[in-house]
Amino acid sequence: MTTPTLEATSPVIEEKTRKLCIICSKGSLDMAYPPLILANAARMSGIEVDLFFTFWGLDMINNKKVDKLSVTPLGNPSMGIPPAIGAAPGMGIFASHMMKKQIEDLDFPEVREFLEILSDSGAKLYACKMSMDMMKLTDDDLVEGCEVIGAMEFMDYSEGAQVLFV
Repeated sequence: MTTPTLEATSPVIEEKTRKLCIICSKGSLDMAYPPLILANAARMSGIEVDLFFTFWGLDMINNKKVDKLSVTPLGNPSMGIPPAIGAAPGMGIFASHMMKKQIEDLDFPEVREFLEILSDSGAKLYACKMSMDMMKLTDDDLVEGCEVIGAMEFMDYSEGAQVLFV
């Protein structure tokens, strides 16, 4: 007499790939680094990353602006600079210089290089078609590695992903 054997009857569970989609809507220096740092951390953790640049976020991927991003102390209470001083001529240049120096001291790449690192690591960089049209930008205005897509396409790409709006 043979003894019956039990076969595994549990279904095979497919492991889903984690995905992060970040909508970059601001183009100032202080708003460029948070999504880039988060995207880099995600890529280093093996998480798929899509970055969607819209409205002023296009400045981050615009060849003419990416290397000139700045920060303004005016209306930024976290900087601790009184509005009267923050509005003084040259304060934006000073604040931008100080922030760039701190970024350099921390050995972080500049924005253009950060975008290259992300693209090389497999992150996808997308420019919003409507925002591009509105600002009269073309594919030639964008840093290398960017693709222009519409918002509906981005909705398809972001399905099932964690989405952050910065």
